[in-house]
Amino acid sequence: MVGIRERVALNIRKIRKSNGLSQEKLADLCGLHRTYVGSVERSERNITIENLDRIAHALGVDARDLIE
Repeated sequence: MVGIRERVALNIRKIRKSNGLSQEKLADLCGLHRTYVGSVERSERNITIENLDRIAHALGVDARDLIE
């Protein structure tokens, strides 16, 4: 069973790549550091709801899309 942190990481990576964005570009779009985005995508960090919303907005999706 995949945990929520891993699910969010996979969804961010999948949507980011489908939008043709690098981790650095995504980080710039949402005002976060590129190493933070990378560590979230590797499931190394717990993401806050605020940062989840910032990333979702930068990706052009609803935050629910990153959780489901």
